Amino acid sequence: MMSAGLAAFIAKWSWAFFTICASAAQTARNAMQRDLTRTLGTAGATHVRFLFALPFAVVLVLVETQLLGMKFPSFDAPALGWIAAGALTQSIATALMLAGMKTRSFSVIVAYTKTEPIFIAMIAVALLGETLSATTIAAVLIATAGVMLMSCPKREMLKDGAATDLRPALLGLASGLFFALSANSYRAGLIRIGTEDFIMSASAVMLAGQAMQSAAILVWLVLFDRPLLAGIARQWKRSLFAGSMGAIASLFWFMAFALISAAKVRTLALVEVPMALLVSRGIFNQTTTGREIAGMAMIAAGIVLLLNG
Repeated sequence: MMSAGLAAFIAKWSWAFFTICASAAQTARNAMQRDLTRTLGTAGATHVRFLFALPFAVVLVLVETQLLGMKFPSFDAPALGWIAAGALTQSIATALMLAGMKTRSFSVIVAYTKTEPIFIAMIAVALLGETLSATTIAAVLIATAGVMLMSCPKREMLKDGAATDLRPALLGLASGLFFALSANSYRAGLIRIGTEDFIMSASAVMLAGQAMQSAAILVWLVLFDRPLLAGIARQWKRSLFAGSMGAIASLFWFMAFALISAAKVRTLALVEVPMALLVSRGIFNQTTTGREIAGMAMIAAGIVLLLNG
């Protein structure tokens, strides 16, 4: 039988475990989406993340309700509004991120999007009335500074003038802003429907969000871009992996959001940046600079401060 101390430890740190799992799944999903941009373009790679995640969300909810006897929560109009806002801003954020990845390194664009915790903190205070401790704010700033250090252009880019192109930075920062809006919107939806059974609540919100996104995408493709819809269908095997990783990431994100502020979750999620570096080195044959290593150290320091604050 589990001891009271172990149960308390799990209850206290489960959000951190969920966040790490979500970050790992999201890194795998981003890498596959980046690869899909070569055949489907930015729009197609964005769409598959949502279209092919929906079946996994449906199966998960059916297992929980029909086999495990969990009760599906009710949604009122405000909850649906928050989820719809989260779904829309998440779609925009993903498209902006993938557009940036077409022009710069996978890890660098992920780094730009990870300015998200600062945006989240400001939005959470302004819209949700949340309060953040001084330690949490310091952790967010230190870790985000590490991200920005990592995203500085290399010397060879300064020489050839590539660094003067602000589009990748602007796309990454805009993506971070919209991801922040999405995280806070989904958290507001979770709070609205209640989080006593946070696993079921997270699954229900994920299903609702994926259904909204998939319905909008399918209507758009059928009406305005049937060739892209056919191209997505041809890439279904590779897209299933992106969809499964997207569904897993969303579930763990929402479980974490149900337990603690989105600012803390997304700051810890900065571990995705070194994960992305490993992906860049292993898959895309991209090198890691000393500046990036220093930035990783700052991210680690911010996360340690966050977890001990």
